[in-house]
This record gives sequence, structure tokens and C-alpha cells, in this order.
Amino acid sequence: MEPKVRRVLIIIGTFFITNALLAEFIGVKIFSLESTLGFHPVDWTVFGISHLSFNLTAGVLLWPFVFIMTDITNEYFGTKGVRLLSLLAVGMIGYAFLMVFLAVHVVPSDFWINQTQNGQPINMNQAFNGIFGQGLNIIIGSLVAFLLGQLVDVWSFHLLRRLTGHKKIWLRATGSTLISQLIDSFVVLYIAFYLSGPHWPLKQVMAIATINYIYKCFMAIAMTPLIYVVHNWIDKYLGKRLANKMIETAARQSEKR
Repeated sequence: MEPKVRRVLIIIGTFFITNALLAEFIGVKIFSLESTLGFHPVDWTVFGISHLSFNLTAGVLLWPFVFIMTDITNEYFGTKGVRLLSLLAVGMIGYAFLMVFLAVHVVPSDFWINQTQNGQPINMNQAFNGIFGQGLNIIIGSLVAFLLGQLVDVWSFHLLRRLTGHKKIWLRATGSTLISQLIDSFVVLYIAFYLSGPHWPLKQVMAIATINYIYKCFMAIAMTPLIYVVHNWIDKYLGKRLANKMIETAARQSEKR
């Protein structure tokens, strides 16, 4: 592998894994998209579940960048590249949660527990455990949905590429994201909140997953120009001849699978 190609893979991989890992950790916060943007929350009814609005995990702020890096990796490094980065990301996320689990269960120092923040007493140990002590069902659901979504993304990306040829990067990149995130949005909630955990009714899982998917669709379309920005940077950095060779090689290898 040429040095420039290796550098591109390292940059993409680092950004991919960092965003995936951070998305898992900041995802414990639920925020109101409408209130953040200064709008009144929508009041939708989906599958019979009323008063739904865009209350999303903070992780959705970062996942769109993971999707873009997935598509870029697909374009230049093919199925093998996406599989490598996906497995590394899952491994690092699993390792990180194991370390957090150990941190939650070590005995805190007495002087650290009770502190004051902005004039309010805070039990730091309870706050730490409340933020980082996510349920195992959520972790498993998230990782299974992530891996399944990546597999679907790879398959749909190269299917669209075979149908459209070398052009229309936006179609295979955004299209594959829309397909894969349809799977991801429903699987994570189905595992975390229907099969285990609080055992939500199936229609509630479907309704909330639909709201999440609507947001992901909007972000996938809105961030399409960024795919071209990254694509053009790689082409300029590697040179058009080497970049095209990598794209052709990635396409041939993926078609054999």
C-alpha cells in the first residue's frame, strides 16, 4: 500500500472510529431538536402513538459523519475497508464500555462524592453512574444495529453503483445511507426496548423509530455536498489516476462477493 493511500485510510479510519465511539457516549443525553433550533415541537401521531416530536439522542449529531466515512471508505477501499473499520469500531466501543463498567463499580473516594456545582449540592458518584451506566440491552442493541446497518450499506452502495456506473456519487452514497439507516433505526429500538429492557409495545417502537428515521433521512440528504468535498480532497491528494484505480479495484473486489 502506497504511503499516501495508507495516510488516507488512517485519516478516514480515525475519524470514523472516533465519531462512532463518541456518538455512543454522548447518546445518553436526549435533546429536543425543535427547541434547540428555536421552533415549537411538532405534535405528530404515528402508528397510534400521539404527541411525538423530535426528541433525539445526542449521538445523532455524530452518526451522519460516520455514514459519510462509510461511503467514502466503500468508494476507495471497498467491502474489505468498511468491514475492517466497522469491526475496529465495534471492538473499541466494546472495550470502552468495559472500562466504563469497571469505573462505575470501583469504590469512590469520600471527599469526591459530595460536591457543589453552581451553588447546588451534587452527588458526583450518582451523577457519574447515571450518565455512564447505560443498560446492557442498549449497548447490545446499538452494536447489533450498527453492524447490520454497515452490512446493508455496503451491499446497497455497490448495488447502486452497478446500476448507475461511475457517475452519480450522490445517489449511491445517500441512497445506501437511507436504506441502511432504515434498518438501523428500527433494529436498535427493537432490541433495546422491545426484546429486553422496558418492553415497549411494538407500535411505540415503530413510531419512535419512524421519527428517528425521518431525521436521519433529512441529515443524509443535507450532508450530501460534504461527500463531494471529501471525495475531491482525496482525488486531489492521491492524484486522479491513483484515485480512479482505487475506485475501480474496490468495485471489482466488491462485485466478486
